[in-house]
Amino acid sequence: MLKWQQWNRVARRLLWALVLVGVIASIPIAANRWQMEKTSKQVEFVFDYSDLVLVASYQAKPAEFIRAELEKMKAAGIGAMSVFESRLDELETAGRLSLYDEAEAALLQGMPVPADQNYTYVLFEGTREKQVYEPIIRERFENDAGIPVRAWTLKGKQGLIIETPLPDAVLKTMNPDPMALEQLNQAGFQLVPRLSDRIAYDQQETDTMLAWFKELGVTRILFDGEAVKGFNEQANLRSLDGFAELLNKYGIGLASIENLKKPQLGLNTLAFKTHYNVARLYSLSDKDAAALKPDVISDRFLLAAKDRNIRMFYLNAGPSANLDKGMITNPLDNLYTSLAGTDGAVEKLDRAGFPNGKAEAFERTQPGWHKALKAVAAVGAVGLIALMIGAFFGVLTIPVFLLGLVGSAGLYVLNSSLMEQALALGASISAPTLAMIWAINRIYAHTDGPRRSVGGEWSRNGTLIAQGADATFQVSPWSGMLGGLGQPGSRWIFHGLSAGRRLSMALVMFAFATLISLLAVPIVIGLLNSITYSLVLQQFRGVNLLALAPMGLTAIYLFLFTGGSVWTSLRRVLGLQITILWVAAAGVIGVVGLYYLSRTGNSGTAPAFELVFRNILESTFGVRPRTKEFLLAHPLMLLGLFLALRYRAAWVLLVIGAMGQLSIVGTFTHIHTPMLVSLIRVLLGLGLGTIIGLALIAIWQIGEALFRKFCKKGKAAVHG
Repeated sequence: MLKWQQWNRVARRLLWALVLVGVIASIPIAANRWQMEKTSKQVEFVFDYSDLVLVASYQAKPAEFIRAELEKMKAAGIGAMSVFESRLDELETAGRLSLYDEAEAALLQGMPVPADQNYTYVLFEGTREKQVYEPIIRERFENDAGIPVRAWTLKGKQGLIIETPLPDAVLKTMNPDPMALEQLNQAGFQLVPRLSDRIAYDQQETDTMLAWFKELGVTRILFDGEAVKGFNEQANLRSLDGFAELLNKYGIGLASIENLKKPQLGLNTLAFKTHYNVARLYSLSDKDAAALKPDVISDRFLLAAKDRNIRMFYLNAGPSANLDKGMITNPLDNLYTSLAGTDGAVEKLDRAGFPNGKAEAFERTQPGWHKALKAVAAVGAVGLIALMIGAFFGVLTIPVFLLGLVGSAGLYVLNSSLMEQALALGASISAPTLAMIWAINRIYAHTDGPRRSVGGEWSRNGTLIAQGADATFQVSPWSGMLGGLGQPGSRWIFHGLSAGRRLSMALVMFAFATLISLLAVPIVIGLLNSITYSLVLQQFRGVNLLALAPMGLTAIYLFLFTGGSVWTSLRRVLGLQITILWVAAAGVIGVVGLYYLSRTGNSGTAPAFELVFRNILESTFGVRPRTKEFLLAHPLMLLGLFLALRYRAAWVLLVIGAMGQLSIVGTFTHIHTPMLVSLIRVLLGLGLGTIIGLALIAIWQIGEALFRKFCKKGKAAVHG
């Protein structure tokens, strides 16, 4: 057993060396990503043309209204228009044709309603409309759906009879409106067609459509619905493969919508086959466009471009009935104000290095040596995990490392992406946990001694057998409640270190613990260096586990693995008498924990007052530091380190301090955030947190001095 322990000690030194080698190997990969993040800077503002048509339908002169608003949009900085695939009812709203059901058609013709048929009747607005839309309608209904279509005229106007009921006819999706695309192209707008998978895929027709798009200057398309075009027929027709070939042939890329409830099916496959010619898109809803103030909208766009690699901004604007004004209103003017002017989004983004133009994909390179360096980073991650487990159970250090290597190799063969994510999560949890364990052990070495009990031994009946007459070796009433923190007979106040010495030691321990936590950052970057993470086609997994595990492991180590036998501490904790106070405390901790988890990750929501505070931080520093780091975790960790060198009970503050250490690593697991932004965010959090922590220490020292002075006066009054 002694020999195995010696091997473990040697193994730990070797594992730390492997971790450092993994960190060094990850630096070139991180540098490559740093360069990639500088390549795509132009942003593009895209307006939903169907919304403009809908808003115009509530105006007295729709066509004139559309022309005027298009000029305003160009002036405000909107350079692109999104055009959906068309439906008959939308073409009617746009003024291309008129629709009638069986009863309405009979009334127009002065005839009785037929009892045995229920057809759809179409009248084109003019000759040009008939030439453009009749082939599209016949293709969709006759060829695709097998529904008969025949000619129809009424009072000199040309039309069609579609032998299906009107409610069914308006559900059929057709290709984008050709006249709308031509009109917008002539007006100088970049076009962003929105395609769906509702039309049966045909390679020749798709080729013709994309060739036409290319002539109109289309460089990027957006998908509508839950799947990309060609997804449903991939198994039979290899339609995704064919569609990707055509996109590459015409140099047309994709747009990926941020924060969809469910990712669009087939997008990852299509992105891969188009060599990740993808730009991320943020969609501003029509409700937000109407409700938010212009400065809030512009700040939101700036934050999206700077923090989340967003390069396309999609603007929606629906009409709404305003009873107070007695009219139909729309948010168009509010959008123009949010975009134009020195305080508008266009100028703000330009000043931040994001000029208005065409959104472009990131330029990336994947040198062959990346794989070798990633393998070294993986070994470093396994080493970190083994060191963390070994900190609790030293005998497991070598077996865990060997099993980790074998398991990682096997998982790589089955699913390399899952292996990388698992190791990244393990390293992210291990580094902050090791940092906190190191800090706890350093405090222990400067107070109780190098991991050994201080105080008297206990007899079988629980009576303290004193070693001398030192009054400091007294049993604290908290000893049973705090498990390993309160080993029977252990000291609760430690003398010998001055306040200045404790402060310098606390600052050094805080800095060194942070460096240990940061060891995970380059390893995570090295493992998750794929463009898919920057585009959020894949995401770091285990956000909630990372948010809890280091804190929980720190608490376990603190209560069970310090000062004595683990099993003794565990039995003491399990033998605690549960009181109402304990139940209430557990309830409060549970509520706080649930709130903490609800705020973790990309889906978390913040209350209004915090959003205001965030905006203040963003405008003040340019990059917003994490609130939980600089206002809570870092200050309390620094205060905890300072106090723990004198008061044993202060050690519990280190559990909260672990939140700051894990958050440092967690910041860099948001791969879609540029590395420079994450680095600035962490440094700001550390700097501000240190300042606030020093202020808390000063307040504590002042309060402690006043308390002592008050106690002396009280004693003097009693003796006097």
